[in-house]
Amino acid sequence: MTAGFWSILNIVGALAFFIYGMKLMSDGIQRAAGSQMRNILRTMTKNRYLGVFTGFLITALVQSSSATTVMTVSFVNAGLLTLVESAGVMMGANIGTTITAWIISVLGFKIKLSHYSYPLFAIGIPLFFANKGKLKYWGEFLIGFAILFIGLSELKGAMPDLKSNTDLLAWIQNVNSYGIFSRLLFVLIGAFVTVLVQSSSAAMAITLTLVYTGWLPLDVAAAMVLGENIGTTITAELASLVGNATAKRSARIHSMFNIIGVVWMVILLPYVIDWISTFVENFSHLFEGHVKIKDDVDASNALKTYKLSAFHTFFNLLNVLFMLPFVPWLVKLATWSVPSSEEDDDEDHRLKFIGTALKTPELATVELQKEAAHFGNVVSRMSGFTRTLMNSAEPKEQKKMLKKLKKYEEISDDIEIEITEYITKLANQELTPKTSLRLRSVINVCNDLERIGDIFYQISKTVELKNEEQAYFTPGQRQNINTMLDKIDDAFAEMISNLATPSYDNVSKAKADELEHEINKFRNFLKEEHLTNLGSPNYPVKSAMIYNNIFNALEKVGDHIINVSESVVGEI
Repeated sequence: MTAGFWSILNIVGALAFFIYGMKLMSDGIQRAAGSQMRNILRTMTKNRYLGVFTGFLITALVQSSSATTVMTVSFVNAGLLTLVESAGVMMGANIGTTITAWIISVLGFKIKLSHYSYPLFAIGIPLFFANKGKLKYWGEFLIGFAILFIGLSELKGAMPDLKSNTDLLAWIQNVNSYGIFSRLLFVLIGAFVTVLVQSSSAAMAITLTLVYTGWLPLDVAAAMVLGENIGTTITAELASLVGNATAKRSARIHSMFNIIGVVWMVILLPYVIDWISTFVENFSHLFEGHVKIKDDVDASNALKTYKLSAFHTFFNLLNVLFMLPFVPWLVKLATWSVPSSEEDDDEDHRLKFIGTALKTPELATVELQKEAAHFGNVVSRMSGFTRTLMNSAEPKEQKKMLKKLKKYEEISDDIEIEITEYITKLANQELTPKTSLRLRSVINVCNDLERIGDIFYQISKTVELKNEEQAYFTPGQRQNINTMLDKIDDAFAEMISNLATPSYDNVSKAKADELEHEINKFRNFLKEEHLTNLGSPNYPVKSAMIYNNIFNALEKVGDHIINVSESVVGEI
């Protein structure tokens, strides 16, 4: 029992070394080249076919399909990738992760890589402590690479002797005699192991080690590899939990793609394994002699690791080729399986017109103007939410409006940041004076729209405080606020009309000025009436102060609305 427990600890410790090394290596290269990889992901996804190559490239570089899928889900959540584009990236990530299996098979079992780990430490440690630019991160990458192969070497050595565990081996062989049911069982085991270690690469390393040491037959190992493809989807699913509906759908596409592929491969597995075995044996001379073997290696089991890696690559390549034409159907199925909820009503309020690739500034200004009009339409909806909040007596509906106003305030922040970042990149190009003026106009428009979102959110917090303190408006106060909101809505309508005008040169702000004057005039009337009524027994001071704050805040909304029209006509 003690020996068995000690063996388990050795295996777990070696696996922990492997996982930690892979994490260091992946984190190091992401930090060293992260911005470039994010740019690749944002720009090289024009269609799902190019997305496959992008996903493969990034995963091959960072040696982590999880990192690629999490990055993809976050980009979908931010509205920078569409579902169709994300599907291609995730399919490519599945192919990219097969590189890890080949590294382990070709290098991990052929030579004592742990002997080469120490020179890598000698190079990596000074770089890590150099703390100069990206040298530190490249040092982290080398250290992770060294630790990874120490862990793999120890994992291979920690596996117990097969000859002393004949009962367990007999059980595996017996369970493997039930055809497709056996395959399904080992698929579940593979998925469980991957979920447990939270790394498909680590699960693959375990499987390859078990094959190399003779514990697993090739068909059992292949079934486990299929299960690992399902288990790895849990990372994207977990990452999407904090995202919007679109992010959840992106993760769901990844899951469906892997599950559908596993289903058809489980059925064909015996035939595919026979074909792969024949193929690898016919080309086995390519795997022999290129590296001097320093261990007493069982040649048959070593060849099985090549067969397993070949199967892993063949399955993912074939599954991508088979499923890629059906991406639109996967998107529809994911959309149906993850319906929009109240909390996800922002999914259509991200950037709609400007893409991730920069165009000439003159062409981009047209799309930016459309984006600004869309932004104005989104922010204007907060007036309706505020009206409902002010007039509703139902706590449930009030809570719903408070959540909506908070969410829309966050949306306004995000849209302003994204548009401003896009314009900043455009500004690095040569601009004509007219284009420069238009870009400044759009930036000012976005600043004012974002400020409107902030004010409406502040009003919602004021109303929430009023409700908590059970301070009630008089019918006259409520009616005055509704009248002010009517005038604000009229001003919003004119603002959106001005923003939607194809050429800002054709915009007149005369009507906007008139509406803004009416808002100011009504605010002044309310202020005088408020000061007159203060001290009256039927005019509670607590609610009166809140009432004063709200109508003054709404007048500030009117100020920002007229600022938008002024920016449109070039008064900046």
